[in-house]
Amino acid sequence: MGKSLGVVVIVAALILAFSWYAGANSVPLFGLKAMFVAGLWALALNWLAFIPSAIAQSDKFYDTMGAITYFTVTLLSVYAAFAYHGDLDTRSLVVAAMVVVWCIRLGTFLFIRIKNSGGSDSRFEKIKTKPARFLAAWTLQALWVVFTASAAIVVITAESREPIGAFFFIGSAIWLFGFVFESVADAQKSAFKNDPQNEGDFIDVGLWKWSRHPNYFGEITLWTGILVIAIPVLSGPSWLAVISPIFVYILLTRISGINLQEEQAKERWGDDPEYQKYRENTPVLFPKPPSD
Repeated sequence: MGKSLGVVVIVAALILAFSWYAGANSVPLFGLKAMFVAGLWALALNWLAFIPSAIAQSDKFYDTMGAITYFTVTLLSVYAAFAYHGDLDTRSLVVAAMVVVWCIRLGTFLFIRIKNSGGSDSRFEKIKTKPARFLAAWTLQALWVVFTASAAIVVITAESREPIGAFFFIGSAIWLFGFVFESVADAQKSAFKNDPQNEGDFIDVGLWKWSRHPNYFGEITLWTGILVIAIPVLSGPSWLAVISPIFVYILLTRISGINLQEEQAKERWGDDPEYQKYRENTPVLFPKPPSD
């Protein structure tokens, strides 16, 4: 318990310190920098959501609350920009729309997935009955939101604005490509799993023939696009926002994404010659056209 509470304290401090420094050029909100307020809000919202979840020992709304945190942090940033500037410039408006569209799509997808699976996530089986460890998971979700959305928040809440240029159009194209790639990959996997004929099989069709984790590739790509859009308004400590796609990459490849799913796949299909062939011919993340 003590170790878990220590993690909560350290992660909470990291969220607040990062929000404070990365938001050095943010507009003011409630007497503080807007990005720091966003960090406080992300932390408070997830701690509040933890309370009924811990009482019910349920992780049913964990992923959905993550999407809600992104959505509300973005709205808070938009409010701060309006209060200071009186409007949103094109860069801020587009980036805010990108985050909102992404979190609505992903939040809806995750809600449907958890509902269809019976409302339980195997990641939480051992921790949702232990309040301190469960609180650590909710605190880490706040960190995920703040780090990942940092470039977007910096753009929306920037005190100084820059004219639209090449970075905006290149970043927008990268975001659109990543968003479509992730959306299509998720839709293809849902359709595959919902087909009774595929029960017990691994997916190797559509984009999943190009990459073993095309949805993660799309996720990393779209946040990279937002960072590219943000580059002209980054200065001083706000350059900390470059952590956005880097954090997403590390999270999905080393912490709670590919590494776990690859181990599970090996346990289920490791002895299957077809799966062995699929692993040999299909890249783990970055897509490559299939050879056949």
